[in-house]
Amino acid sequence: NPVLYADYSDPDAIRVGTDFYMVASSFTQVPGLPILHSKDLVNWELIGHALKTQPPARHYSKVQHGAGVWAPSIRYHNNEFYSYYPDPDFGIYLVRAKNINGRWSEPVLVEAGKGLIDPCPLWDDNGKTFLVHAYAGSRAGFKSIIVIKEMNPEGTKTITPGVLVYDGHADDPTIEGPKLYKRNGYYYIFAPAGGVSTGWQLVLRSKNIYGTYERKVVMD
Repeated sequence: NPVLYADYSDPDAIRVGTDFYMVASSFTQVPGLPILHSKDLVNWELIGHALKTQPPARHYSKVQHGAGVWAPSIRYHNNEFYSYYPDPDFGIYLVRAKNINGRWSEPVLVEAGKGLIDPCPLWDDNGKTFLVHAYAGSRAGFKSIIVIKEMNPEGTKTITPGVLVYDGHADDPTIEGPKLYKRNGYYYIFAPAGGVSTGWQLVLRSKNIYGTYERKVVMD
């Protein structure tokens, strides 16, 4: 009994007031970055797209497979919606809007690079801004690790190299899709591992954003 009887891969959802909003992967489809709305987390409606065209335009003028928008995140901060999305061939981008129905900004390249995937921001209560992400083995040549980087206060650019906060090679191969939260003094990273068809869901937590993180499997 799926709540979405359609292919909305890699969903990420937030609550703003009494409304829920979701984004999902759109790969090379344009318009991209679909936005869905719900009042109850059960009944969802497609209300728009955050990405009208996909950069770089010359590259995406050609038909291709397995590229484009992978596993975006959506957050609401300072009365504005932010969606960070990875393009595994070019880097991590940001689009944002004051209103969920747009107009969404043109994509800003937060960090260039191959294989950077599954980004999620955190505006910490100490005034700092962070970004967590994983790596795609097909592009980066390695995978199964989670890194955290500091961004500028606007969240438009990374300003520090990545700190490896979790290495999943031993217990959690193919760890990816991290979502970063802070609650009651703990930093939490929710992340799937083990592969799509045979995997499990982890929650990691630490008092320090750079670890060491405790590990717990919460769904298998």
